[in-house]
Amino acid sequence: MTGAVTTPFASPLPCAVSEQNSRGRRYSEPHPGHRNQFQRDRDRIIHSAAFRRLEYKTQVFVNHEGDLYRTRLTHTLEVGQISRTCAQALGLNVDLVEAIALAHDLGHTPFGHAGQDALAACMEGLGGFEHNIQSLRVVDELETRYAEFDGLNLTFESREGLLKRCSRDKAIQLGDVAARFIDGGQPTLEAQLVNVCDGIAYNSHDVDDGLRSGLISVTECRHNELLAPLFAEVESAYPQLNERRVIYEVVRRMINVQVEDLIAESRRRIHQAAPSSVEQVRKCDKPLIGFSADMARRHQLLKDFLFARLYRHYRVARMVNKMQRVVNEIFHLLLDEPNLMPDQPRRLAAHAAAKYGRRGHARAVSDYIAGMTDRFALEEHRRLFRPEELT
Repeated sequence: MTGAVTTPFASPLPCAVSEQNSRGRRYSEPHPGHRNQFQRDRDRIIHSAAFRRLEYKTQVFVNHEGDLYRTRLTHTLEVGQISRTCAQALGLNVDLVEAIALAHDLGHTPFGHAGQDALAACMEGLGGFEHNIQSLRVVDELETRYAEFDGLNLTFESREGLLKRCSRDKAIQLGDVAARFIDGGQPTLEAQLVNVCDGIAYNSHDVDDGLRSGLISVTECRHNELLAPLFAEVESAYPQLNERRVIYEVVRRMINVQVEDLIAESRRRIHQAAPSSVEQVRKCDKPLIGFSADMARRHQLLKDFLFARLYRHYRVARMVNKMQRVVNEIFHLLLDEPNLMPDQPRRLAAHAAAKYGRRGHARAVSDYIAGMTDRFALEEHRRLFRPEELT
């Protein structure tokens, strides 16, 4: 395995989040007893309906295109695994990191970024749609499992970690959880870490799935600056290995070399800044978790390669176009004809419309669509638009 060996477990940093320095929950609850507060967050996320639905939501390839491609759920689990490893090595709060990782895509639409882009276009002028903000909306409002509050009542730090980006206007509406988008500064080290590990995970598994699908080739990958030395290393060590296993070995090394760089560079930045508390982390001008300049450049080159060769491949583009039409047509029909929605989302839409007008109704429709799986969205589209389908 390439890269220097790092210490797998580091002593907790004074600037890591702990139960003692947590800002707590929106609604007061007794201590969870045999678990800490962030383990409770993690467990609530895993038991949520939104988490289960990730199994049938697109990463790159729509759910029905093949059983072995990543889904939004397997992506989430991979982000969690990579994030935990890095958190242990850096001395961060592993339980908080896991909670943020497991919740970070709860607000994603069906059909991946194609669905998000379509829903964002539909909601333009009606309050907008952004999946990070929708993830926060899911855990704050849309999950309805508990008698005493809406949402999951997660800790402030777990909720804050879901917001990677946010406009100033939206941040004002969200309040303290989005304060850094108004005042400047950084989120916790744990939130910063999950953000970077998300990129490691999706680049790595998109290479794997892209090669499996045949939409990108090993020959193309050998010309990429991050992948080329890894292919050379594997093929030198195992000259008789079949191509499928070569790819697995390369993807393993690809994750490892980025993780090793991330840990080493983050340790250097933390040592240099020497924050003694979470609040000092928040006051930093730049993130303390990140790649070295060289790895950041190579990571971006890989993203550019995948964007040009995989995400814009004509076969992916055809599916994207179809899926965006599905979302667009469902949205506009239900916006104009709310009586076509099932009972529960129709009641929610009527309540939102009475309180906030057309924008409230549109938000309820977008919540309904964002919560759909790929399979349900396709079935709902058939029920709504094809006369021969049962309703």
